[in-house]
Amino acid sequence: MVTILHASDVHFGPPYNEVAGEAFQAVARTVAPDLIVVSGDFTQRAKVGEFEAARAWLDRLPRAPLVVTPGNHDVPLYRVWERLFDPYRNYRTWISPELDSVTRIPGLVVVALNSTAPLRAIVQGRIDPAQVAFAARVFQDAAPADARIVVAHHHFAPAPDYEGDKAMPGAREVLDALSTAGVELILGGHLHRAYIGNSLDVHPGTDREHGIVIVQSGTTSSRRGRARERAKNSFNVIRLAEDHVEITHFMYFSDVGGFAPFSTHAFPRRKYGYFPRDPFQHPLLLWRRDEPAPQGARRGAHA
Repeated sequence: MVTILHASDVHFGPPYNEVAGEAFQAVARTVAPDLIVVSGDFTQRAKVGEFEAARAWLDRLPRAPLVVTPGNHDVPLYRVWERLFDPYRNYRTWISPELDSVTRIPGLVVVALNSTAPLRAIVQGRIDPAQVAFAARVFQDAAPADARIVVAHHHFAPAPDYEGDKAMPGAREVLDALSTAGVELILGGHLHRAYIGNSLDVHPGTDREHGIVIVQSGTTSSRRGRARERAKNSFNVIRLAEDHVEITHFMYFSDVGGFAPFSTHAFPRRKYGYFPRDPFQHPLLLWRRDEPAPQGARRGAHA
């Protein structure tokens, strides 16, 4: 069994909740994860001091492979010239030099895709076909039994409430292509409340499509939880067994002075021996079959 610790939207800066941030550190040590994922928004305004604090916080987490991806708050909003000409400077300096990355550990392959779009869709985000093609090539090289996981900050499906949050532009087409490539899980954040479900809940497919399990984390350590997680903090623990995946949603409770399990969700895994269809037959990727991988796209690969 592989254990993944999934946090998001820590927001160092004025919204940061130190009590929740320290409580998460305590739980992280007891979980002893095989992999840690933090799916973006390390800062509030992409300032150097905020990134320094985020880096120090990351360095205190248990020793395990770490998957990170930038969020829209990790890109300058009001420093327009920086957003135009060097939007990831502070992120690359303090969090990771890589934007799209590959992480491999026994039993799974994780592709992190940068969904921030500083010049086009800074809030809603975007993943372009070149990034999907990069992920598809990585997953084609994975062993049939490996779990294929994507991490991105922005959401592919709206939370099941009435807040009106729209998914990323083109989310359905990207989901279809990733499903064709055999992706089992997508981990993300951005919504500041958790959502755990299947892509088929919002984008119906054919009778041969399994869908993708979508795991959104709430804000792990800011004071800006939204909707049903207003003023709350949360994260997820994901356990991958041979035949199923179990996701436990943790929330912070003041009466217990820390995080505690709130709900548990279980989904069957795609069977061993399942071979994904050729993703480059998907209309989104058909003309990209013979393209080289995007420049620098294999940055951050871990053997």
